[in-house]
Amino acid sequence: MTHTLTAIATAALVMGASAATADVTRHPIPGSDFPILQAVEIPADATLVYLSGTVPQVIDTEAEDGSPEQFGDTAAQTESTLAAIESKLTALDLTMGDVVKMQAYLVAPEGGDGMDFGGFMEGYTQYFGTEEQPNLPTRSVFEVAGLANPAWLVEIEVVAVRP
Repeated sequence: MTHTLTAIATAALVMGASAATADVTRHPIPGSDFPILQAVEIPADATLVYLSGTVPQVIDTEAEDGSPEQFGDTAAQTESTLAAIESKLTALDLTMGDVVKMQAYLVAPEGGDGMDFGGFMEGYTQYFGTEEQPNLPTRSVFEVAGLANPAWLVEIEVVAVRP
């Protein structure tokens, strides 16, 4: 009898987790192929996971410490930041497909007139809206005067929903 109750409870938990994922409703922007959502609906019983801001990783260990070359351009910094976010999510048994909201903070590259939105999108579209990972988040992108390290051009925060 105990095994039967355990099996029923386990099945209910699995069905509940599947139902939570199925209940997340993603609303694309009408008439647009821009890779973000207009809105997302999350059921009240879902668990939200807030990741702290994540910053670029060193991509050139030969470059001078703290130099812009150590972290790369906006596209490279976006890619390394999203890779770090993916690793953090994996450690929490989540995936990039579970991300429902993103806030990105971009700094204008030295000598630039403003943030490099194109470079950001180059990195972003490698992780969202792909054939392997088609789920999109809602998203805001802000240009900021600076980040904690003057060589950083990108910082990203995400919210994921636990299925």
